[in-house]
Amino acid sequence: MTSTSEIGDVTGTRDKDYNLIWYVEACLNNALRLEQYIQDAEREKDDEVAELFRKAQAHSRKGAEQGKQLLRSRLGGG
Repeated sequence: MTSTSEIGDVTGTRDKDYNLIWYVEACLNNALRLEQYIQDAEREKDDEVAELFRKAQAHSRKGAEQGKQLLRSRLGGG
């Protein structure tokens, strides 16, 4: 049996575009998850951990925005 990699035949989306879509989704999910972690740290009055999670959340949001910009430009959305 020959092993082939998915090149869009199954999904209808080229790998590099699919990977970019996945990346944006992962960044957005991470930002949402971190919001809960921030709330947990704040409830425990652990400002140091809350700040760490805020920084990580900001990086996730930035990654999502960069990914969305690339998607718009590459998939014809301006």
